[in-house]
Amino acid sequence: MAKEMFHAVGRRKSSVARVFLSLGAGKITINGRDLDEYLHRESLSMVVKQPFQATSTLGKYDIKATVKGGGVAGQAGALRLGISRAIIMADETQKKVLKVGGFLTRDPREKERKKYGQAGARRKFQFSKR
Repeated sequence: MAKEMFHAVGRRKSSVARVFLSLGAGKITINGRDLDEYLHRESLSMVVKQPFQATSTLGKYDIKATVKGGGVAGQAGALRLGISRAIIMADETQKKVLKVGGFLTRDPREKERKKYGQAGARRKFQFSKR
């Protein structure tokens, strides 16, 4: 019999994470590499594991994820949202815990575009009277 696998997508800034969750020993693989090898900062590894700690399912599920776009912080946020959505697919009773923790809210903040006649999104060119 094939192992039951749940698929979810998480986004943050310009990062997109496709998460595949299955029952297992708690192994997290991102783009074919181990979690700690892929995300070098401990704080980012902690962000990715937050949904498991909130639902006390750390070590219960295996995660295989592919992440594209953005930087490492955005990718960690995308993974957190994708993992949270996948946990709900696996166990509907965890939805309230994740919702209260704020793990199901997609962070809408994006980079503001640069406008013409300005040095950046908000920054103006230096003013000179002469």
